[in-house]
Amino acid sequence: MGCGVKAIVTGAAGFLGCNLTEALLSAGYTVYAVVRPGSPHNDRLKENDRLHIVSSSLKGLRTLSEKVSEPCDVFFHLGWHGEHDDFGEQRENIDEAIYAVEAAKTLSCRRFIGVGSQAEYGIVPFGAAAAEDRALNPVNAYGACKAAASCLTKIRAKELGIEWIWARVFSIYGKYEPNETMLSYLFRSLAAKEICELSSCTQHWDYLYGRDAGKALIVLAEKGGDGEIYNVARGDHRPLRCYVDDIVRTFFPQGKVAYGKEPGAVSLYPNVEKLTGLGWHPDVSFTEGVREALQESLRL
Repeated sequence: MGCGVKAIVTGAAGFLGCNLTEALLSAGYTVYAVVRPGSPHNDRLKENDRLHIVSSSLKGLRTLSEKVSEPCDVFFHLGWHGEHDDFGEQRENIDEAIYAVEAAKTLSCRRFIGVGSQAEYGIVPFGAAAAEDRALNPVNAYGACKAAASCLTKIRAKELGIEWIWARVFSIYGKYEPNETMLSYLFRSLAAKEICELSSCTQHWDYLYGRDAGKALIVLAEKGGDGEIYNVARGDHRPLRCYVDDIVRTFFPQGKVAYGKEPGAVSLYPNVEKLTGLGWHPDVSFTEGVREALQESLRL
């Protein structure tokens, strides 16, 4: 794939969607970027001869072929919406993921890449690796509906004769990161010389730079096995406190963080052997990624 290949990306104006779209363009793809009508993030994408903006709701994917002027090769479905515990809205995403598979078929795509989440695994015992064949135990509507979408899109893709791959994406950071994340809060607090109040940060975490995550999805489109699930993560988990201390020490040596006594949330131990077996590896170190993220968010 690459030069001359046509890709469709739903959720293209979102955090991972923008990183994927930029990576696809850099790799020579032509991209049809499906964006939510009226989203304040749509101005992140500037249309040109290889980037075509398509305004559509996820329900509107049923008629996407009326807005895309030519057959395409690969369909990346990142579009998703709703609060994690909003059962009703999360359930809508399942139907919309199936619409995405059907749109891929209508547009002659050979491959469908669905983007899932670490939330599908739920709570993993301390120190236990989350490999792709691990039994799923989601603890909220978001994780459960991602898992359901995985199963149902796989079945529908097989019925329609489309190759199917599912990417379980773990924690990413970097360019286009939402303001609500812990790292964004940390950056703002330290830049403002405020004390940053956090939990104990004892849980293990794995951070992957957004651009590297986008490149990983391209590798799956080009080299991934039909019917396979892949974890997308850096594979370098460590206590969250270590990441925080690295940021303070490197970029805000006078910064102050107040760690609480409350235990951290779920620990993450992603196994990425299947992904690295395809030849993918992250290019951006955590320190380098934080530097770029700070330049983007704080204009340092």
